[in-house]
Amino acid sequence: MEHIEAVIQVAQRDPSIARVLREICALDGAARSSALDLVAAHLRTHAAATDILACVAALRQDEVARRIVDALGPPG
Repeated sequence: MEHIEAVIQVAQRDPSIARVLREICALDGAARSSALDLVAAHLRTHAAATDILACVAALRQDEVARRIVDALGPPG
């Protein structure tokens, strides 16, 4: 969960990252998982670091998504 705290801190400093995280994390679990499949596939084509892929994978978890929405607020 430590890497999620780092993601939240970065998002709090960068509105464009916060906006994307809010939108993804507000989706229901199935829709969020499908969206993250696309994000992960794109990142793998660009040889993204393992820790970045781990963060994307963590966003699939409902508790992580709720933590991010709680920290950043809902989309809109």
